[in-house]
Amino acid sequence: MSLPGDPEEVYQLHIWLCSISPMIWRRALVRSNTTIADLQAIIGILFGWSDEHLHQFIIRGKRYGVPHLGGIVFRDDAETIPRSRFRFRDKERFSYEYDFGDFWQHVVRVEKKLPFNPRKAYPVCIGGSQSSPLEDCGGPEAIMILRQRHSIWDLHEYIEDIREEGEVGDEMDDKLHSYLDFLKTYLFDREAINRRLQLYAAGDKRWREEDELL
Repeated sequence: MSLPGDPEEVYQLHIWLCSISPMIWRRALVRSNTTIADLQAIIGILFGWSDEHLHQFIIRGKRYGVPHLGGIVFRDDAETIPRSRFRFRDKERFSYEYDFGDFWQHVVRVEKKLPFNPRKAYPVCIGGSQSSPLEDCGGPEAIMILRQRHSIWDLHEYIEDIREEGEVGDEMDDKLHSYLDFLKTYLFDREAINRRLQLYAAGDKRWREEDELL
């Protein structure tokens, strides 16, 4: 999960997806000796990504990442690069790009550095808002179109219509599914994310089995 040796610091990271409003974001505590490869997996867990698509970090103008067959080749081995190597300053930012088709662009901001506490479990999600987008949904533009198409007030009126009519026809059933997809964009389950992070930190492969909880 990280390189040998106890870290002296923990990074508090604020990570958000670009071009989406309201913002989809996560705040996490990550050990300073966490590798770039592990950070890629951690962000995947925080946002519910399957890791089936190409990705890359861009840190100070240089690309880093875990190679995929037939994909990008990186000069450095992400499995051996600890984040501490970069000596990030407080408030410094870098980017993480996932799925070059939908193009999910994340901004990673190092909010501050904290002392390592051996009694605490790392990594851990300490905050966030909004559900992760569905994989292969079309990217930020598709999410924004969905949000502009519906509103909480629309949902209230639709529920009232169902109550008045007493049954759901095909047209209403289609609308209901559309609203359910809309509501899923507002769910955020920090406990589910942290269960997966704990499994990942322990080397337990079951962390991949809880994607549906996010």
